[in-house]
Amino acid sequence: MINDRQPQDTEAKILQAAESEFLTKGFAGARTTSIAQAAGVTHAMFHYYFRTKDKLFERIISEKIALMKELLLDTVVNSDMSLEDKIRNVIGRHLDFVAANPDLPRFLVGEVFAYPERAKVLTEKIRMFAPRMIAELQRQIDEAAANGIFRKVDARMLIIDIVSLNIFSYMASPLINAVLDNCMEDSESFLAQRKKENFDTIMRKLKP
Repeated sequence: MINDRQPQDTEAKILQAAESEFLTKGFAGARTTSIAQAAGVTHAMFHYYFRTKDKLFERIISEKIALMKELLLDTVVNSDMSLEDKIRNVIGRHLDFVAANPDLPRFLVGEVFAYPERAKVLTEKIRMFAPRMIAELQRQIDEAAANGIFRKVDARMLIIDIVSLNIFSYMASPLINAVLDNCMEDSESFLAQRKKENFDTIMRKLKP
């Protein structure tokens, strides 16, 4: 009897192997034969599930962006929390995502600079939800500013601040660990500390 889960399991193994291959070698250096071998499937089976390396790359990026979309929209648009709690939640959940995918920011930045045409895959998918999220965040900031709770700031700049604070440590982790006595070695402690520090930094920007 054929296991109904076998196709899903095979696809998941290919995606996991491909993600590792892309992140360690970059898109140009990744080889479908290596991905198939790491996934434990034949090269023919690989092509049955994913016709080209480009399609596989787009699938992985789409899934990562979908996770970010869910994180941001759930917190900023679909939540009744106060704006301060939303910002705390966004910083924390985004940092959790980055910590779980520490090589992803470095990979994406490298690919976009090396192959600008790949930026189109990212921007098209991000633009499907970002304008709505930014507009709603700006509305909430303006309302808080009108009530004297926060200073009036540009929501786009706030997002850049949060993303920059969250990803830098993981993009520069080899240098940070070498210079700052392996301060990231205790990953759980470091993550908790960065959540607090980044939130406090953003609040200092927002508080009147």
